[in-house]
Amino acid sequence: MRSVFLPILLLASTALPSAAQDKPAPVRLTPLRVSPACTVSQDIGISRIEVAFARPAVKGRQIWGGLVPYGQVWRAGANSATTITLSHAAQVAGRAVPAGTYGFFAIPGAKTWTLILNKKAKQWGAYDYKAEEDLLRWEATPQAGPFLEYLDYRVVPTGTGSATVELGWENLRVSFPVVFDTKAIYWAHLEDTLKKAPDTDWVPWYQAAAYCQAQGIEPQKAQAWIEKSLKAGDSFWNHETAARIYKDAKRMPDALAQLQKAIDLSKGKAPKEYTENLEKELAVWKGGK
Repeated sequence: MRSVFLPILLLASTALPSAAQDKPAPVRLTPLRVSPACTVSQDIGISRIEVAFARPAVKGRQIWGGLVPYGQVWRAGANSATTITLSHAAQVAGRAVPAGTYGFFAIPGAKTWTLILNKKAKQWGAYDYKAEEDLLRWEATPQAGPFLEYLDYRVVPTGTGSATVELGWENLRVSFPVVFDTKAIYWAHLEDTLKKAPDTDWVPWYQAAAYCQAQGIEPQKAQAWIEKSLKAGDSFWNHETAARIYKDAKRMPDALAQLQKAIDLSKGKAPKEYTENLEKELAVWKGGK
């Protein structure tokens, strides 16, 4: 009897791990949050600021000095701590901050707030917040504003490399500046892109040359890159840019020839107004104005 049942028992025991692996995944409902999650993002140059938070509502309650006590660390929202992501290194409130995602906290006061970027981004509320993990603290003065039932964040561009991040709730607003070194960031992007660009593709070399011409920088590199673009392929775009680069270099015969080439290539391919504007510009250039 024992010899008959032993193989059966062994077979059953080896089947157990497989059965456990076939167990279906747990079934769970998605939580219904009374403070809905939100993400606000804004591009600044080729950089981006992103604020992820949850929106609590006033619901007739006293917010400042009540629901949100003065002098205590607040998650700057509801549920998980608010986070701020910077795609590139920036100046936040005038101080250097590396690219990355940070927990954003505040210590509200009746007249002055302390704002905080914490190196630990993923936290539930401020329960595990540790001051020793702060990257940056700075002071901000709240301002009165129109009533907002739900907490809100705005990221408003203030220039080609700067923005204001604003927290607003109930009748208060608190804001701070973020500044990117857009020129340095874009130049690093340009150089990195050209390292990967094939000589047979006219577009990236044209783009780099056009950027330099528009910014009034690196004229020798602009000429080398636009000539590389022209060698790779013909387009009214790269011929127009070549014309402008040669004009800046006071190479007027070359500039006139390139602008005429751009006009010829644009006919039937570009909007009529584009061609007409180039023709008017050519006439002005020929007139020496």
